Amino acid sequence: MPVDIVILAAGQGTRMNSATPKVLHPIAGKPMLQHVIDAAKQFGEVEINVVIGHGAEQVRERIVETGINWVTQAEQLGTGHAVQMALPNLRESATVLVLYGDVPLVNAATLKQLVMQVDENNMALLTVELDNPSGYGRIIRNSNGDVEEIVEQKDATEEQQKIKEGNTGIMAIHQSRLTGWLEELKNDNAQGEYYLTDIVGFASRDSVTVNALVSQSRSEVLGVNDRYQQAMLEQICQQRLAKQLMAQGVTMYDPTRFDCRGEITVGKDVLIDVNAVFEGTNSLGDNVHIEPNCYIKNATIGNNVTIKANSVLEDVTIADNCDIGPFARLRPGTNLQENAKIGNFVETKKANIGKGSKVNHLSYVGDAEIGSNSNIGAGTITCNYDGVNKHKTTIGDDAFVGSNSTLVAPVEIENGGFVGAGSTITKTVPEDNLAVGRSRQRNIEGWEKPKK
Repeated sequence: MPVDIVILAAGQGTRMNSATPKVLHPIAGKPMLQHVIDAAKQFGEVEINVVIGHGAEQVRERIVETGINWVTQAEQLGTGHAVQMALPNLRESATVLVLYGDVPLVNAATLKQLVMQVDENNMALLTVELDNPSGYGRIIRNSNGDVEEIVEQKDATEEQQKIKEGNTGIMAIHQSRLTGWLEELKNDNAQGEYYLTDIVGFASRDSVTVNALVSQSRSEVLGVNDRYQQAMLEQICQQRLAKQLMAQGVTMYDPTRFDCRGEITVGKDVLIDVNAVFEGTNSLGDNVHIEPNCYIKNATIGNNVTIKANSVLEDVTIADNCDIGPFARLRPGTNLQENAKIGNFVETKKANIGKGSKVNHLSYVGDAEIGSNSNIGAGTITCNYDGVNKHKTTIGDDAFVGSNSTLVAPVEIENGGFVGAGSTITKTVPEDNLAVGRSRQRNIEGWEKPKK
């Protein structure tokens, strides 16, 4: 039986106090609605219908997905009305699964269990047992324990409000049954809305069994109505991610102080210290050690790499056996080859650092190509910007740049070139020459390199 999914995402979310539609607010760096779509896609060949209303254009622009049927609910007249808007897109005899764009942590395995219980004579409902079900519709069962109806809290009697089993709103129904029942909905209730939950009463009337699946995880059915609830779900999601990574062999000194706002893959024996933040897509090789307070975004990091405390890496590639930080900032386009070292208070941008090369202290290296086994002294800067254009600095293999040197790009230091400390370099340093540019640059041939 085919599965058609309807995701309700038209609400304004007034309690968020935001110009951004509620379903676009992030959990773990991803819009809540995207989490729900990703769970829906676990069904494989599935039709996904997203009902949008408030901020519809923002939602469509932000959620870049192929194969989504966008359905507009111009007036928000309740959940039943929202599903009615999607009826023309539903396939005949499909199982229709109704989800919510502000319930982001729903588990695909739970949804598959729900769908398996549906045919023309059976519908399925996901419920949850709560100590305090305030705000939830209550599940009304008969003396045999069968579900008869759902009563919204505002319409519930004092006795009904004592019921602990709450409706999550997530349900699965045969398309033909759903179509007929939606036509019967009325809005004669406290809210003046068309409640989707009323179809449970219709099912009972029509001798359709309502199979109630009680969720084993309260967190997967929690919705977001305000910023505090968003923060609570963020914590839950981060704990899930931390647990998954630790199951893969990652050591975390304190998993409650870990944040992944994207995707991360890890090798063996990775160590992540406290307050590490990952954004975008990151890959960590074997034996990667990340010290406290690091921010890493869109990084590919090889094996046996140490990233010392308080370092920032963004859009970088780090080869094996590199050492970075502390307090290093590697900006987009930085590529480190094997055994390279970037030290404290060093900033790089669009820089290729060769094998075994070192930029150890207090330096800026931007728009630069550095060969193998070269050393960049403390306080060195590449002057890559002339006020209009960016220019490149090229440094060959086995070069040495003394402390407090200024390399005015475009400029090249050839293999074995040596720059005296405090020099301003404005033209090519030939191979194996010493360049001294403190007042006027001189290139000295035949000099002997320092020896230990």
